[in-house]
This record gives sequence, structure tokens and C-alpha cells, in this order.
Amino acid sequence: MSNQTELQIELTGVNKHYGAYHALKNIDLRIAKGSFVALVGPSGCGKSTLLRSMAGLETITSGDLVIAGERMNAVPPRKRDLAMVFQSYALYPHMTVEENLTYSLRIRGVKKAEAKKAAEEVAATTGLSGLMARYPRELSGGQRQRVAMSRAIIRHPKAFLFDEPLSNLDAALRVHMRKEIRALHDRLGATSVYVTHDQIEAMTMADHVVVMRQGIIEQQGAPLDLYDRPVNRFVAGFIGSPAMNFVPAVAADDGRSIILPFGEGQHLPVNRPVPRGRSLIAGLRPEHLVIDTTGAGPIHLDVATVESTGSNSYIATNSKPEIVLVTNGRSPVGVGSRISIGIAPEHIHLFDAETEARIATEC
Repeated sequence: MSNQTELQIELTGVNKHYGAYHALKNIDLRIAKGSFVALVGPSGCGKSTLLRSMAGLETITSGDLVIAGERMNAVPPRKRDLAMVFQSYALYPHMTVEENLTYSLRIRGVKKAEAKKAAEEVAATTGLSGLMARYPRELSGGQRQRVAMSRAIIRHPKAFLFDEPLSNLDAALRVHMRKEIRALHDRLGATSVYVTHDQIEAMTMADHVVVMRQGIIEQQGAPLDLYDRPVNRFVAGFIGSPAMNFVPAVAADDGRSIILPFGEGQHLPVNRPVPRGRSLIAGLRPEHLVIDTTGAGPIHLDVATVESTGSNSYIATNSKPEIVLVTNGRSPVGVGSRISIGIAPEHIHLFDAETEARIATEC
């Protein structure tokens, strides 16, 4: 993110300890005003702890947290002017939708008529206008999530913090709601920080994705930058669906190809020089692998399984390690077939076998 961009949330050298457990390790993160940032990573990576630290629900051990130019380390949650949307919705069950929406305004002394008007305006934006008299128990999961978001929107906070808000919804509703959340973000010109373990949500919703593991930020940037240029094997395997194939390899004597471990000394041309004999990990995305019907592809393997969804087919080989390919439409091959596989050199990712760090295109 550019230094010229107005920042809404800044974290510098943030650490969080729970006794001997180091949950967040020297976190540096700059969140631009109006941006949509996704925190993504496996369970236990620290993404929810980081979000809760921004909200003030966790106290950071060291470092600095600045929101809208003001240091917030010791400021209580209610004075940070952030709105949090939880996975569990956290609605008041004894209140109607309208009462849930107006509650935060009423406790701040806003007049009843003014609060009602504000609730009606937000409800019109989020599609709740016909549900204002209902109680949470009378709503579907998607409607409850809209109420939770509306309750946050009505406060006009400095930023919205979403903690896995869609994980309780079914797959089809998740797809619908992530579009709604992103559309709302754009309409409101809001700043949003969104925690998810689902990298598809992160990739499709966010302007800026932060990939975390074991309390550190492994990589951050625009979604397609992470997809195209992962800094290490972990990020490469986490971003992309289906996951990237990883194959141990050795740089060949020609310095321009790698040898794969498939029993025939199969060589795969690469578009960068690699030192002879260097131990590598080749990363091959399933969607970049193609079946060469002429038989001229550099990789030759047998098909173990074929799974078709109608629009796509997922083909897995019986090699070790297994290779997965994705093809459009129905599979052109069956189980037991010998196939020839190709991949454009620019789509081959190379990682050091020991450090697992990316080997850049220009070596």
C-alpha cells in the first residue's frame, strides 16, 4: 500500500503473549482507509487474535496500534469506534429487528424518532425493510447475518471487523452473502477487516490479503499477486483451489530444466537458470497443467481417479506424489489411461527444497 494513501489502522511491531505462548509475533500491518483487507490462514494462525486486538477485546503485549491517527493501545473497546460482526451474529433474542438496530443509538441518547429513521434507512440498504417487527428466532441465517451487519452499519464506525461471519451458512448462501458484504462495503466507502479460513472468500472479496501462519504474516498483497508470486511453499499451497501440486525435483545439468521423480528421469523445461544439482520443489497449479493429446508433453503418468462436476473434471494420477489436473467440461481420459502432461514454463513455481522460499524468475 502506498505511503500516500490515508491509513485507517496501523499496527507496528505488535506482539501478543498468553503466558509462554507467543500468539502474535512482530505484526506490521497498514490498512488504508476505504480498503477491504482479509486476514486468512489455517486454524490457530493468529488471525482472530489479531482482529480482536484491533477491537480491544485482547490487550496487546507490546507494539503500537493506531486507529485514524490515534494510538489505541490503552483505549477501551467501546471508545475505539469499531464495529465487530461475529460468526454467531450476537443478536438480542428478546428484541425485534428494529430494536436490535436502534439499541446502540438509544443507549447513546439518540431520540426514538431519529433512531427509527436511521434504522429504516439502513434496513432499506440491507434488504430488511419488511422484517423490522420480527424477532431473531423468526429469521433465516442469512437474514440474521444482515441484521448483525446492519447493527454495525448504523453506528457509522471507523472500520468494520468481521470475524468469520459466514461460516454458519450453507455453501450457496455463503456465495450470495460474500457478494452482499462486498457490495455494502463499496456503497458505504467503508474500511473493512475480514477474518476467514476460506481463501476463496479472501481472494474474491478483498483488495488486500494477509496470509498468516503461527502468529506471523507470511505474505500480504493484492490477491492475484499472492497467487502469481507466492513467497514460499506455504503461501503457494494455501492460495489457490484446488491446491498447488508440489513435486520434489533436481536441477538438470543443462541448467534450464528440472528432473522429476517419476521413474523415467522426466525433464521439465523452466524459464530461468537454476544451478546444476540444486534440490528444488516444483509447484504446479492444477489449472495450469494440460493434457497433450499428441503425447509430446514432458510428464507421462497414469490416471488413478477422475471426478467430474459437469463444468470441470479433476484428474488425479497414481504417481508419488500424486498430481492433480483440472480440465474444463467432461474428462477426455479415463481411469488407467496413460497421459502426457504439459505446462507453460512461466507457470512453474520453484522453491528451495530446504528453506521452501521462492526462487525468483530472475536468478
